[in-house]
Amino acid sequence: MIEITSLASGSSGNCYRVTDGNTPLLLECGIPFKQIKQGLDFQTSELAGCLVSHCHMDHCKAVKDVMKAGIDCYASKGTFDALGISGHRAAAVWPRGLFEIGTWIVLPFQTEHDAAEPLGFLLYSRETREKLLFATDTFYVRYRFRCLTHLMIECNYALDILQDNVSAGRIAPDRKNRLLKSHFSLANVKEFLMANDLSRVREIHLIHLSNDNSDAARFKREIQELTGKMVYCE
Repeated sequence: MIEITSLASGSSGNCYRVTDGNTPLLLECGIPFKQIKQGLDFQTSELAGCLVSHCHMDHCKAVKDVMKAGIDCYASKGTFDALGISGHRAAAVWPRGLFEIGTWIVLPFQTEHDAAEPLGFLLYSRETREKLLFATDTFYVRYRFRCLTHLMIECNYALDILQDNVSAGRIAPDRKNRLLKSHFSLANVKEFLMANDLSRVREIHLIHLSNDNSDAARFKREIQELTGKMVYCE
């Protein structure tokens, strides 16, 4: 069974460990490598790879150290170019180009963010026959997915909370405009979930919640009421 462990989630850094019981992976490495090692009880040698969605530091801060530790990192060519990274541990992947890591089959897909060639990832385990969707830092997902069992999806803000913060002068209007064009809102998440096949879904993990514009308890409650699924806020 797929297991998901959040080491960090949010604007200060993102990093998650996922495993199907056979092949452990990192999704993102946006915190110091020392912190990653501590979060994994220093069992980094078991990691088969690290998937990186895009070039912003809260998602890839430790990528060079991860590669130095002997762990292959997978990201778009645009991400590696933006970071000035190359080498045999830097494996460039392309939207809709399948690749394998151990018992995982991974399908990258295009996301919508203000970064160079950002990606989401669909992971299928040949070990458990489960399917995990990972989508973060995107204001839109153009694809629909079938037979998902686990979702890790950004739920960065609620528009009403964001607007209240703008009205109160706590957030500048230009920051609001960026969020609207770069991040998934609660409303986006609801629309996306209703457009997809949730019949086999066991867990929904809401990730990358804003420190200022989110409400974890509310988000969890509303998504659970909408879907009837187990929901976690990371």
